[in-house]
Amino acid sequence: MFASIKFINHDIIHYLENILQNLPMKKVSTYLLLSCGMLALSLNASAHGLAAGHQARLDARIAPCDAAWVDGAVYTAGNKVSYNGVNYSAAYWTQGNNPASSSGARTAAQPWVTGASCQQTKAAANGHDANFSPATLQFLKTNTGLDGEQWDNIMKLINKPEQDSLDWTKYYGYCENINDDRGYTIGIFGATTGGPNDGGPDGPALFKEFDAASGAANPSIAGGLARAGAHGNMQGAILNITDSKADFYKKIAALQNNAAWREAMWRTFYNVYIKYSLQQARQRGFTTALTIGSFVDTALNQGASGDSGTLEGVLSRSGKSTDEKTFMTSFYAQRSKIVDTHQYNQPPNGKNRVKEWSTLLNQGETDLKNADAAVIKVTDWTMH
Repeated sequence: MFASIKFINHDIIHYLENILQNLPMKKVSTYLLLSCGMLALSLNASAHGLAAGHQARLDARIAPCDAAWVDGAVYTAGNKVSYNGVNYSAAYWTQGNNPASSSGARTAAQPWVTGASCQQTKAAANGHDANFSPATLQFLKTNTGLDGEQWDNIMKLINKPEQDSLDWTKYYGYCENINDDRGYTIGIFGATTGGPNDGGPDGPALFKEFDAASGAANPSIAGGLARAGAHGNMQGAILNITDSKADFYKKIAALQNNAAWREAMWRTFYNVYIKYSLQQARQRGFTTALTIGSFVDTALNQGASGDSGTLEGVLSRSGKSTDEKTFMTSFYAQRSKIVDTHQYNQPPNGKNRVKEWSTLLNQGETDLKNADAAVIKVTDWTMH
């Protein structure tokens, strides 16, 4: 960059020397003023180039943030997380240790090794499909009419209030008992094993689908558990896991990149929540990605059908309007009344959850196409 400044200034001086040699003295002063102006402009432009290049190099040095640390999740040696704009890597098996207060250099014997400062990255518009396997992408297009970009945006909107992260693909191996009397919560849509507050869990279906996706001729829940290396038994509709909590966490975490597990996750997600949500949207004449995503988010958060708090219950109180925006405005208002009750969400996370969708509706982002910036903006709120 300095060489370019030298080159530009030399050209200007050489040019002016040739002119001045053939000019009367009375015009010399005019051209000297002109030369000063040209020189100043060249220096100013070069200085801006230097500043821009310096900033670009600084930006390039800031690492992208890894998935956000989840309190209560199990991490094993080498796992990477981010917390408050800093990346960390696990030194050994750890659970519940906040990286900010339990970290240091690799020799510090702390559970977390402090990494570099980081910044949240924005997904490229043409990179949405890469978050799905070709088989899952085709399955979703065929059965829902929505493409990879639309489903990627839906999942970001869902994952923010679930995991405080837009990096939803990092949660296929998520497993945690969040003490909501629903047993273990698993994966990208929060499949549960069941408990006092969940008498019809979807975890059993997930393990059966896993067995099927892995090639079983006669898939079963027991077969899926065995493929995961886990142990448990059915007690009525409840899947009772007999492994220790720590062992079960590790076994589910090990499935993060298992292709059959990921495929089973999406098949179960579709059968339990997406299919019903689509039916409810289409029977009302609604087909936009935003409406379908709103219904799916409600179903997985509060249940698809049953009592007044489920998607079915909220829909029953949302009116009969055939105008999609009018109906959805009422739907969001009704959902906001209950979304922070019954352990659905910790207040005020539920209302912020609904606000993501309602804000996009008011902005006209109903197809969730070319909506990267809008999605990032509406998910920029603080979890409690």
